[in-house]
Amino acid sequence: MSASPEMRQAEDREQIRSITRRWRQEGQKIALVPTMGNLHDGHLALVEAARLEADRVVTSIYVNPAQFGAGEDFESYPRTLDADRQALEQAGCDLLFLPAHHTMYPRGLENSVRLLASPDLAASLEGNSRPGHFDGVVTVVARLFNLVDPDIAVFGEKDYQQLLVISRLVHDLGYGIRIVPVPTVREAGGLAMSSRNNYLEPEQRRAAGELNAVLLEAAEQIKHEALDPTLVERAAAASLENLGFRVEYVAIRRAEDLGMPGAADRQVRVLAAAWCGETRLIDNIEVNCVGI
Repeated sequence: MSASPEMRQAEDREQIRSITRRWRQEGQKIALVPTMGNLHDGHLALVEAARLEADRVVTSIYVNPAQFGAGEDFESYPRTLDADRQALEQAGCDLLFLPAHHTMYPRGLENSVRLLASPDLAASLEGNSRPGHFDGVVTVVARLFNLVDPDIAVFGEKDYQQLLVISRLVHDLGYGIRIVPVPTVREAGGLAMSSRNNYLEPEQRRAAGELNAVLLEAAEQIKHEALDPTLVERAAAASLENLGFRVEYVAIRRAEDLGMPGAADRQVRVLAAAWCGETRLIDNIEVNCVGI
């Protein structure tokens, strides 16, 4: 699909609706790539996927306070707007949506209407480690969907649980939006690209790639050896601890809904969250197995 020669910018509700309304009147298909900025190649892969799917690409940059818990890094989250804007222009983004807090939450976050993520998807794993996180995610994503009204929305598989939560949001609330997942983009050492990788010291960054290596080993064990998932989880967690990680969880779950996999399940995910120094990392691996 062709992109416009110059990226436009919208900052409030009237601007974003005016631009996207005109595109829809012209019969153009719109894709949305929601981000919190500090863009890297993983984000740009989402923009590239969006360009293949739609006539116009909107990328939002908004650091959403509703998805940060007490003691998390909302204030210190990397903000690199000038570099982000340049990267998006080069990637062929048509419109940068850069809302202020009052655009997203007109009466302030404390007085805003909020959504609750589906408990069966949101309460475990990341939801257990970060209570209320996915409620904040669905609250802001629904607002972005309402303002942009895209035909397509693109999300990365690195945040796999988030991808499922948002897919459920779209289905449950009846949005006419197709969710496009994009595989995780990795650094040379296997580390999944993330804005929080910037917190890592050089030695930590090299060591952090071992998280992916351990998950790949666990995936191979499940795929070829059909071992007890609980035993594989424990072994992977122990390997990570021996490598110096502080492990929150290693979990083998059914890919469809993060339920416990059974003998008939063929599509599963190995998911993990672990700390490397003061940086929290998440990752997951797709597994197509012969049965568990």
